Amino acid sequence: MQLFHPWTRRAILVAVLLTVVCLSAMTQAQNAPGPQLLSDPFLQLPNTNSVRVVWFTEFAGSTHNVAYGPKLEQTAKATTRQLSRSREDQNSKVGEQNQSDQVYSQPVERPVWRHEAEVTGLNSGVRLPYRVTSVREDGQAVSSEVFSLSAQPKPSTPLKILLTSDHQLMPLVPANLQKVVETVGQVDAVFLAGDLVNVPDRASEWFDDNRGNAFFANLQGRAQYELTRDGVKTLYRGGALIQHAPLFTAIGNHEVMGRFSTEKSLNLQFYDAFPRQIAAKIYPAAPQEPQAYQRWLKDHSFNTDSYEELFSLPQSETGNQRYYAVSFGDVRLVVLYATTIWRTPDLHANYAGRYQERPQDVQQPQRWGYGHLIFEPIAKGSTQYNWLAQELNSPEFQQAKYRLVMFHHPPHSLGDNVVPPYTDPVQQIEREANGSIKAIRYEYPRQADYLIRDVVPLLESAGAQLVLYGHTHIWNRFVSPAGLNFLESSNVGNSYGAYVGARKRPVPPGDSPNYVATGDPNGLEPVVPTLAPLLDDEGQPLPYLSSNDITAFSILDTSTGTVSSYRFDTRKPDSEVVKFDEFKLSSSAQ
Repeated sequence: MQLFHPWTRRAILVAVLLTVVCLSAMTQAQNAPGPQLLSDPFLQLPNTNSVRVVWFTEFAGSTHNVAYGPKLEQTAKATTRQLSRSREDQNSKVGEQNQSDQVYSQPVERPVWRHEAEVTGLNSGVRLPYRVTSVREDGQAVSSEVFSLSAQPKPSTPLKILLTSDHQLMPLVPANLQKVVETVGQVDAVFLAGDLVNVPDRASEWFDDNRGNAFFANLQGRAQYELTRDGVKTLYRGGALIQHAPLFTAIGNHEVMGRFSTEKSLNLQFYDAFPRQIAAKIYPAAPQEPQAYQRWLKDHSFNTDSYEELFSLPQSETGNQRYYAVSFGDVRLVVLYATTIWRTPDLHANYAGRYQERPQDVQQPQRWGYGHLIFEPIAKGSTQYNWLAQELNSPEFQQAKYRLVMFHHPPHSLGDNVVPPYTDPVQQIEREANGSIKAIRYEYPRQADYLIRDVVPLLESAGAQLVLYGHTHIWNRFVSPAGLNFLESSNVGNSYGAYVGARKRPVPPGDSPNYVATGDPNGLEPVVPTLAPLLDDEGQPLPYLSSNDITAFSILDTSTGTVSSYRFDTRKPDSEVVKFDEFKLSSSAQ
């Protein structure tokens, strides 16, 4: 089997060139004692003649800039701002804290500064070396190694794009991303369908979790994660990807924080999301000034502030960067904000679940979970839906060779989190004879699933070719009768299983058609991988990949319109990466 794609040779040539030009600078940066950058730089918002470079430090500094050009002779100055919600707490794995409460006993602010410079005057297709430098208040300069950047690629430029999801500091992610680079070389972009970390306000999960697999470390080849399989320890470093290639992300449920607290752990705050319209009614003493009110409202409901402050993504007029569209080479990518709070399906759990409130909470509305809360409306007639309809009719989308849509929640899946239907929970209150509340339950009518009822028909009629999503931590794909491809490539670091055959999802008892226990609840049959599917105990091919030992990633090759999926068995660290599935997107614009 040919392990390395021809693109690998191009990446090697670029790397050799940059090494020859800047070897001494790289060596100096690697060996420099003292303070270091909190992350390597990474690329955002490529334009026809520019790209943004972003990095982070734990000091405000006096000067921050990017040196770029064949001899690093040009300079772009960065703007700096401090993240507003970055914190650590009793559950952080950072510094000397390896167990709960060793260093932190409650949430504490962690100062983190973000630096962003726009590098201009670029030519599409021309890749230049760059290096970032931050100067501390005491005058000490801290520099990165030398990486490469380029402007937005023109149409017809052959690209390879990593399609991935649900990293969440999971144990196989460093191996997964290391194998991306070893197998296909440097990618041209990363499309990540949500769930980047576990708790978005916890700074160490982004930068320096002491287990060695923080988000940026994994995607920048800086991970130090030792994986033990069958008594064999293997160190994985992740892949140096986003220093050279722009990152485009969607909001998953793990990008959303719940009600703010200075005392509750960040884990509890994450799970404590609350409906905004109810927060506005039941909480007193809201400030009158509009900006202060919006901050107050987010503190009492939910927010994506850390996510939005960390990244510079394309923006839409109505959704800012929470949902957006962007052209990249031959691809028009549409990113939606489609995710819900995660609640347990357990009907006997001692906390608010998908289907019921805790009995001890029924008299206290401020303690209710309100079921599977949808964070951003997407039903027909909503602001996001109307924006999507307009985008799908735009020349940029209609004339694109490849038309992709990315969001987090699965419209089709064999996994667990595809149930209940993606719709607003319908509250059912059971009362005692005296009128007091006895129990609260939630129903989710299947016919009101907004993704299946409203969004998917819109995508099909507009000629979308591929929907990329995650959330259930498996690999599976589907094709609708209209020819729309659905790919979930989220078996990256762990899996919660596929629900087929005798294995049934935990759903409410009874015969309700709203809750399908096995298979895809929305009626499609999964596609068996076309090249090398895994086999079940009887030697039959499996139409999915669900494993805590085997990790998968997918690559879109725009030169052929091919989407290829690869798997690597971490129990066999010396084994080959196997291409197990491949399919093509049609290349005709509407």
